[in-house]
Amino acid sequence: MQITIFSRGPSLYSTSRLVEAGRTRGHQTKVIDHACCSPSLHGEKTALLLNGKPLKLPEVAIPRIGANITSRGAAVIRQLDTLGIPHTMDVQALLLARDKMASLQVLAAHHLPVPRTVLCFSVREVRTAALRMEQFPIVVKLLESTHGVGVALARSLYELERIAEGFLHLQDRVILQEYIEESDGRDIRAFIVGNRVVAAMERKAMEGEFRANIHRGASARAVQLSEKDKDLCLRAAAALGVEVAGVDLIPSNRGPLLMEINASPGLEGIETATEVDIAGAIIEYAVNKAQL
Repeated sequence: MQITIFSRGPSLYSTSRLVEAGRTRGHQTKVIDHACCSPSLHGEKTALLLNGKPLKLPEVAIPRIGANITSRGAAVIRQLDTLGIPHTMDVQALLLARDKMASLQVLAAHHLPVPRTVLCFSVREVRTAALRMEQFPIVVKLLESTHGVGVALARSLYELERIAEGFLHLQDRVILQEYIEESDGRDIRAFIVGNRVVAAMERKAMEGEFRANIHRGASARAVQLSEKDKDLCLRAAAALGVEVAGVDLIPSNRGPLLMEINASPGLEGIETATEVDIAGAIIEYAVNKAQL
C-alpha cells in the first residue's frame, strides 16, 4: 500500500520509525513536508500541491502535525478529506487538542476528571482567580504549548502576576491550574491507537523540576494500567475524537486526573521505555482504515 507521512522532518525519530515500520510490512512509505503543501480547489483538477505541483496521492496518509504549524497542517488534512484520502487525524480533534482549555472543557462535559482550572484574559482576572483558589503554588499555562514550554509554577501572588503578565504578552489567555503536590512530579502517558491502549509509561520529573517531560530530563519506565484507567484514557480520546493520541494522567488523592490529550504524540520516549512497536501499530491501524 502507498502510505504518505506528512511531517516536517524525515530524520525525526517518530517519522523515521513510521517509515521503517511501513517498509518492514511491505508498504511504499514516503515523507512529505506539509509546510510545502498548498490545497488547490479547481473542479476536477482539485489537488494538493507540493511546491506548486500536484502531489501524487497516497492510498492512506498519516499526518504528524507540529504545534508550530497547526493551521497549515489543518488545511492539508481538510484537503485530504476533500480528495477522499483516508488518514489518521480528524482535523477538528487536532484543533481541539491543541487548545488546553477547550479540550478540558470537552472532557469535563463528558464527566471525566480534570484538575481545577480557570481561564483568564488579564492579570486582574489572574489575581482574582488565585485568591479564590486559595492555595499556592499554582500552575500557569499557555493554551498552546508543547514539551513543557509555556508552563510555570507560581509560589506566591507576586510571582503569579509576573508570570501571567509575561505569558499574556505571548497569547491573549492563560490558564491557572491546581498544583497536585501528591503526584511528586509523576504522570502517566498512555498511547492510544484507534480503540486500544498500546503502551503506557510513567514519567518522573528530575530533581528540582515539576514538569514530567522527557525533553526536560524526566525519567520514564513502562507501566501496566488498570482496566479502569485504560477505560478512562479511551473515553478521553473518544470525547475529543483523536484517533492516535497520547493521554496524560496525573495521580491525585481523588484518583487520576486528565491533564492533556496530545494529538501528535512523539514515539521515542515511550517506545524506548516500553519496547513496544508503537510505530507498527499506527501503520497497521492506517492500513486497516484504508481497507474499510
